[in-house]
Amino acid sequence: MAAFHSMAAVFLYLGLGHLALASAQVCGMPSVSDRIVNGQDAVEGAWPWQVSLQVDNKHICGGSVITENWIVSAAHCYYGLNISQSRYTACVGEYQLTYGNPNAVCSTIQTLILHPSYTATGDPGDIMLMELSTPLNFTNYIMPICLPSPFVQVPSGTQCWTSGWGHINSSVPLSDPKTLQQVMVPIIDRSTCDAMYHIGSTVPASTQIILSDMICAGYQAGGKDSCQGDSGGPLVCKAGDSWFLAGVVSWGDGCAQAYRPGVYTLVTAYNSWIKTWVPDVTFQPYIISPIPSSNIKITMSAFSFFLPFLLLLCLNAF
Repeated sequence: MAAFHSMAAVFLYLGLGHLALASAQVCGMPSVSDRIVNGQDAVEGAWPWQVSLQVDNKHICGGSVITENWIVSAAHCYYGLNISQSRYTACVGEYQLTYGNPNAVCSTIQTLILHPSYTATGDPGDIMLMELSTPLNFTNYIMPICLPSPFVQVPSGTQCWTSGWGHINSSVPLSDPKTLQQVMVPIIDRSTCDAMYHIGSTVPASTQIILSDMICAGYQAGGKDSCQGDSGGPLVCKAGDSWFLAGVVSWGDGCAQAYRPGVYTLVTAYNSWIKTWVPDVTFQPYIISPIPSSNIKITMSAFSFFLPFLLLLCLNAF
């Protein structure tokens, strides 16, 4: 996480939208609900789907639990690194990586599947599935995150969260005891994010930087962002009492820089691909309806319509 950011039908007001979840679920509902803003320490158990993806027992990336057997991460956490699959371990239930944790479980990787589209940073398909050698037993500290149905869109401005053990700045690693970090980042619509990334860039304005399988979250002014080591980790949004995985930490230009918000792989763009490899995974039917940009405008419009009649009534009264 970067500077200041080391990181049922239910209706929920989210500033620019509200969500309705049409079915009860067992995913995405941690027993701990406390949240701390501005990229500070998370509360243990607050993000029970969080994975520490490790190579030779050293954290390199994040990930998210989606079933007892499978986690999802970013393709670039494996692609091109020339690291044997046998050296990877997925640890779940971790909190402070420096110390041992009785709530944590680590498993080697039985199957590793990269999306075939991915070849380099900024490419589509920065997503990876890993099948665990040992199935997980869910607890208060280990739980899957919900996945949204393909039609789900998260409105710009929705307050979502990202978490991980990544750097606190571009070249500053998280210090001991390496406590899980979290930060709230608002969703930025794709066109606005693309325009930001063209500022100060040599890429022609006609060339799209933020592709259709990507979602942005962060701040125009920077200051809060995911960073090295957070890759593959979750971008989660909330509906009622349940969280769902909106994105996978993918890439960015530096960490927490102005006009360079975090770019995440859009999970809904890969539902069919995920389902192909993980047949028992389910997708939740969140319905997201943006709130009108200004209720005052609607009220004033109605007032303008009735104004002549009100004036006539007043004149008649006199």
